[in-house]
Amino acid sequence: MSQGSNFVDYVKICCRSGKGGAGSAHLHRDILTSMGGPDGGDGGRGGHIIVKGSIHIWTLLHLKYRKHIIAEDGGAGGSSHKFGKQGKDEILEVPLGTIAKDAETGEVLFEITKDGETKILTAGGRGGLGNAHFKNSVQQTPRFAQPGEQGQEVWNILELKVLADVGLVGFPNAGKSTLLSVVSAAKPEIADYPFTTIVPNLGIVSYRGGKSFVMADIPGIIEGASKGKGLGYRFLRHIERNSVLLFMVPADTSRSIKEEYEILKSELESYNPELMQKPHVLAITKSDMLDDELMDEMKQDLPGIPSIFISSVAEKNILELKDMLWKAIEG
Repeated sequence: MSQGSNFVDYVKICCRSGKGGAGSAHLHRDILTSMGGPDGGDGGRGGHIIVKGSIHIWTLLHLKYRKHIIAEDGGAGGSSHKFGKQGKDEILEVPLGTIAKDAETGEVLFEITKDGETKILTAGGRGGLGNAHFKNSVQQTPRFAQPGEQGQEVWNILELKVLADVGLVGFPNAGKSTLLSVVSAAKPEIADYPFTTIVPNLGIVSYRGGKSFVMADIPGIIEGASKGKGLGYRFLRHIERNSVLLFMVPADTSRSIKEEYEILKSELESYNPELMQKPHVLAITKSDMLDDELMDEMKQDLPGIPSIFISSVAEKNILELKDMLWKAIEG
């Protein structure tokens, strides 16, 4: 994923599905028949607006400026029981992890999680029945047919929540982007100032035996992120879809390791208590500046979760960290 405006994870769109075509009230006439019976065909269905999952798309950018999505109307039925043309469906390709909501009520309609998965966002109107359907012993030449059903016009929200096996959680400048750049081919922006990462970055992490897992670098959280401070609130929803949460605390933090972990955990719990049910792993970063005696001393005050001292720059304990994460993912 690239930085800045190319990453869009929320769009609000007006969806108008196609109107169904009218049924035909035609009566059969030809050179040999002057008073034939009803032979009106059915109208065609109006076009649906369909959402389709694609592994080749990472953002909703292509929908940002398409505020109105309009599907084609169905065609009218014809003589000789001819069906009307079906309206063309509008297919919106979205990244995996996209949720569709009703903009008025906030109700979640569905979620796209698989490549090629399709869901109807707004259904097209049904085509009207032709007069041939209404013929009976009492009414042998009905001169009427059904009109087509109206399409729907509704406002919907598409919201992307990044799907990843491991989500990196930490304050700004905790070393999240550096770790991602070392363990994968991702090239996130790295600098020595806060909020270098302003959009989520994904990387594929290679593991033993040809295995791999997806790691997501989420923009840094600050105290009060669950109340809307900083960038955290906007991107906290991406953490919801990660199987394992890797908390990253730098060894040179002004607080204790345990205190910083508890603050991060508190922000996630305030946002969504269900995040506490996910496996947590703690990585103490920038540990190449620590000697063994200092590390032993710091180990006495670590929280009771799987923990490891790492250095992305020196590639210290990186393989051991992968082992720990894989165990958490498989567990």
